[in-house]
Amino acid sequence: RLPATMSSAVTADPLWPRVAKLFLLLLLQLSAPRASPQPHRCPAACICTSDLLSCSQRMLQRVPQALPPTTTTLDLSHNALTQLHDRWLAALPHLEALHISHNQIRDLSPQAFHNASFLRHLDMSSNHLHAVERHYFEALVSLEELLLYNNRIARVDENAFAKLSDLRKVYLSWNNLTTFPFHAVQGLAIYNLRTLDLSSNNLSSIPVEVLAALPENVGNGLYLHNNPIRCSCPLYLMLQRWNQRGFSSVKDFSEEHTCKVSDNVPRSLIKFLKHSDMFENCSASADDAHLSRLEATVGRPILLTCNTSLPHAATTYMWITPHHEPIKHPGNSNGSLEVYRNGSLRIAVAKPWHSGVYVGLAMSSPYNFSRMCEFNVTVLYPKAAGETFSTGLTTLLGCIVSLVLVIMYLYLTPCRCLGCCRRPAPLSPPQECSAQSSILSTTPPATDGPNRKASANKHVVFLEPIRETQNGKIRLALGEDLPDPKHPKVLQLKSDSESISSVFSDTPIVS
Repeated sequence: RLPATMSSAVTADPLWPRVAKLFLLLLLQLSAPRASPQPHRCPAACICTSDLLSCSQRMLQRVPQALPPTTTTLDLSHNALTQLHDRWLAALPHLEALHISHNQIRDLSPQAFHNASFLRHLDMSSNHLHAVERHYFEALVSLEELLLYNNRIARVDENAFAKLSDLRKVYLSWNNLTTFPFHAVQGLAIYNLRTLDLSSNNLSSIPVEVLAALPENVGNGLYLHNNPIRCSCPLYLMLQRWNQRGFSSVKDFSEEHTCKVSDNVPRSLIKFLKHSDMFENCSASADDAHLSRLEATVGRPILLTCNTSLPHAATTYMWITPHHEPIKHPGNSNGSLEVYRNGSLRIAVAKPWHSGVYVGLAMSSPYNFSRMCEFNVTVLYPKAAGETFSTGLTTLLGCIVSLVLVIMYLYLTPCRCLGCCRRPAPLSPPQECSAQSSILSTTPPATDGPNRKASANKHVVFLEPIRETQNGKIRLALGEDLPDPKHPKVLQLKSDSESISSVFSDTPIVS
């Protein structure tokens, strides 16, 4: 309760009710619970998931506002976008993949891709780009894949990819390129670049010397097919060499590599890798002349050394293996390959899969390197200790021995006496009857004697000498079993060509 003097003062002051009302409102606002901030909503024309935002095929003419900051993949393909305003990706700090293909973008503002340092995949294919300027992608320091095919690109700035040290794949096919700054990719080639697709353009000439000096991993992924390049021996020898080494860029598209015979004839294109008879007089390239060949044995160490006059303090060395793997000091992870400070490469234990071409490179800076030497290594298994004849001599001796054995088989008879084989042998006494004469007989068996068993289809008669004779005739033991060896039945043999008696007698034999 207020004192009487104060009560009279409050009632007399007309402002007091207003102050009291404001005081009560302030207390109510302080005591009320705070409302939570509203979450970022998905744009009406898009489909959102946890980290994917798809606004494809919505006929959008501008990028939607208020994009969810949790997005890692943004798809704006198949729309009608014509430009991208500056720093429009600042609200997407976790963006890794951006698809803007099949739009109508002609150029990019200097800060279109600022605040996108984590972007790894960018697809701007099937747009209306006319060039690749230096400022287009220099802010994308983490970019690994860049798709620019099916545009209208006629020029690529030589510094367009200078700051993209992580770039692995660049697709520039189906554009209007007449030239390309190949020397600008040398720094990228040393580290990560694996694919550079320049196929289906208007390239009329390429610096063969620069391309021949590129590391093996770039040559394996440098696609130049379907271009009107002028025919030349250096071009043919370089691509033929890449084809022999199994580079995918040439091996997989051997029939699509064309060259232009004459500038005056617009359509004078030939498939020079398939029809190589025009380049029969081309001499070997200088690179093949410097290719050293080395044979090693399985299980032994190999040391590859290049002679170089470069100062070791300012030079680092790297080797490209036959599997297109760059190896720098101190070596690979498992220790099978070592690179010394002086540039030598040591293979600790040679294995068959170590065979192939090794290329040694000297780097004076991250963007300047030179080819030192090449070695074509062949790892062979050791020969056996007793191996003295070559394979060809062994095969020849085997053929001669086989021929001698065939002649002996054809012209030498198994008889000891040639005369006795040509005329029939006279009758011999029972004591001289042998198994050999019975085997040579062509008479089929009619019966079997006692203690003899023979099948009915065998044409061998077993004759045994028996002392007991009758009328000067031989008693035969024939190849048929009788129920009783002393059976009184009289055996009569037919006196025809199949009878045994036709050989010895004209009268039947009676037992």
